[in-house]
Amino acid sequence: MISVVIPTLNAEHVLPRCFDSLIPAAVRGVVREVIIADGGSSDGTLAVADAAGAHVVSAGRTRSDQLIAGAARARSDWILFLLPETALEGGWEAEVESFLAGAMPEYPRAAVFHFALDDFGGEARRAEAKANLRAWLLALPYGDQGLLIPKRLYKKLGGYRALARMEDADLIRRIGRRRLVSLRARAVNAARPRDGALRGLWLSVLHTLRIPVWVVAKL
Repeated sequence: MISVVIPTLNAEHVLPRCFDSLIPAAVRGVVREVIIADGGSSDGTLAVADAAGAHVVSAGRTRSDQLIAGAARARSDWILFLLPETALEGGWEAEVESFLAGAMPEYPRAAVFHFALDDFGGEARRAEAKANLRAWLLALPYGDQGLLIPKRLYKKLGGYRALARMEDADLIRRIGRRRLVSLRARAVNAARPRDGALRGLWLSVLHTLRIPVWVVAKL
């Protein structure tokens, strides 16, 4: 059903947690393959990937280059783009199965997960609320909410583009609000630094103003 594409660059310490969250889906046959698109890691990332039975493809050092290379290798009808520091919460595969069962080829849709942080503090809860409000109001989820998309739709839209930054917002903009579904299951991530949260807000404003992504990538 699904090819999971994970872009990596020295992700040895976070990758096992991501892999662990995919095991139940692999057992159920929801996940057919996991592709690590690596940008030249110098730590144990490739050893972790090999031990997990993932396919490894070489890519450039930017995330967009890695996502493009991973998608080109995907063999399934659906692609799930997932960051190495992201772990999907237990039971996510059941909801995704229901989503796939209701998919209509004549009206293809993509899906993202509910944003969550692996932190118990009040600041983390506020950051989660802001991120999910942004995703709902602006139809602009973060890249670490994952992206599940039919391979046909991905190719039709031109896929990820070789941008230094903002590759996630660029593709989401082309998918459009009407073709984007927000799943209930959570994508649990490491806590964001404050400057990352501020940058996310800034990118939201630029997206709302329809500033071209290639311009923003130079800022």
